[in-house]
Amino acid sequence: MPRPNAKDRKAQAGIAAQLAGAGFALPGTILVRHTCCKKPGCRCGADPPKLHGPYYQWTRKVNGKTVTRLLTEEQMERYRAWFDNAKQIRALAGELEALSLEVAESAEGWV
Repeated sequence: MPRPNAKDRKAQAGIAAQLAGAGFALPGTILVRHTCCKKPGCRCGADPPKLHGPYYQWTRKVNGKTVTRLLTEEQMERYRAWFDNAKQIRALAGELEALSLEVAESAEGWV
């Protein structure tokens, strides 16, 4: 059966539909940090320690350079869905690329 076939087109359409439904997306990586200041008598040095934080660190590439921004807890909650959307978009793009490679390799006999 020649490729892309009806099954391939259905799979591609499903991925495209999910991509079309994606909302706003913020790229990058979120790190959640807890720190210890080491000041005498501070709670972070107690036993057991109670670390400071959480601190939300957003890192991304802009024009080939790493840019880091600290987010407040309120900002993190406000944009959490946008970070999740970006992750979903990357996963869907990976699925579409994998499907495309499979179809091309099969159609051209590259397997």
